[in-house]
Amino acid sequence: MTKSIVDLLPQEQGTFVGRIYDPAREKPVPVAYANSGFFDLSSYASTVSSLLELDDLAEIIGSVVQQGEPTWTASDVVSAYGMSEVRPSQTTLLAPIDLQVVKACGVTFAGSMIERVIEERAGGDVARAETIRAEVAASIGADIGNVKPGSEESARVKAALKEKGWWSQYLEVGLGPDPEVFTKAPVLSSVGTGDHIGIPRFSEWNNPEPELALLVTASGTIRGATLANDVNLRDVEGRSALLLGMAKDNNRSCAVGPLIRVFDDSFTIDDARSLQIHLKVTGTDGYVLDGLNSVDQLSRTFEELVSAALGDHHQYPDGFLLMTGTLFAPTEDRDEPGNGFTHKIGDQVEISSSAIGKLVNEVGQSEDLPPWRYGLREFFSDLSR
Repeated sequence: MTKSIVDLLPQEQGTFVGRIYDPAREKPVPVAYANSGFFDLSSYASTVSSLLELDDLAEIIGSVVQQGEPTWTASDVVSAYGMSEVRPSQTTLLAPIDLQVVKACGVTFAGSMIERVIEERAGGDVARAETIRAEVAASIGADIGNVKPGSEESARVKAALKEKGWWSQYLEVGLGPDPEVFTKAPVLSSVGTGDHIGIPRFSEWNNPEPELALLVTASGTIRGATLANDVNLRDVEGRSALLLGMAKDNNRSCAVGPLIRVFDDSFTIDDARSLQIHLKVTGTDGYVLDGLNSVDQLSRTFEELVSAALGDHHQYPDGFLLMTGTLFAPTEDRDEPGNGFTHKIGDQVEISSSAIGKLVNEVGQSEDLPPWRYGLREFFSDLSR
């Protein structure tokens, strides 16, 4: 995996925002990306969180790009791959978020909803999953994916499945009135494109989750979108939904990037609703897995998901990132028949969209990778320098 980021960055023209660590100033800097260069935006805001609150952000970036030369060319910048220092010595592309809380939605697609039911029935045992998958298909049926969550029809489906003994907490959030929204990762813990993602030693059944992530301001405005990997431990959550934190929030379990695409005339929120997000996993053994997340198959709208996270019941003064869920749940066997897919150390995971770029990460053992040391105290110390 190369440290060059040129082939990871978006090829389309648009309004892009990210973060770069500048070793000369020893701090992270909000930047715009355009014309194969990065433009320093720190005179407008010291954080990406504050930058996204600017109503005229697209116009500001357009003016900065038109009037000046880039502070760094793309070839001047390395991706986060191999950067274990708290303050790297090279100009480094970081995850494009800083103070935003990282939230995620689960069970927002019919395919992933059924797989969650299978995990639950299997109790996290991958060897039982294939048999249960056939039982679930026979009892629940494929048409359940066409049921609108919270509708009268979904209530009738719920009653019928309860009578059969097949109702599940995952069907409740997949078909019921309220979606699943949880806190995925602490502030500043997300890794960017090119960095390692981590799988803890205690997990034997896990997978990537390629997702579209929305950037939401404190007032609830959806300002833009990026790519995310909600790294998931299927065996842990399958044992109990109460272990969701253990399954979802570990060192390097959240990858975001490469950049945020801010909505403007060239890319609107309606364009984001129809994105195709591609997944490719390449193993050191030559194994290749391809997948697709079609955002237009979401069972709930972006606005419904955002309203479940933010409102009179909960505020986010620094804004938040909201992963919208994934259609993709790998089930094909990687090794032994019936054991499905799980990650191996060294896997290269590429999540891509022509509109946003490529989020590329290598799988490592969480306990063996450099620990997370750069938190809010370090961040504010750097900003005050």
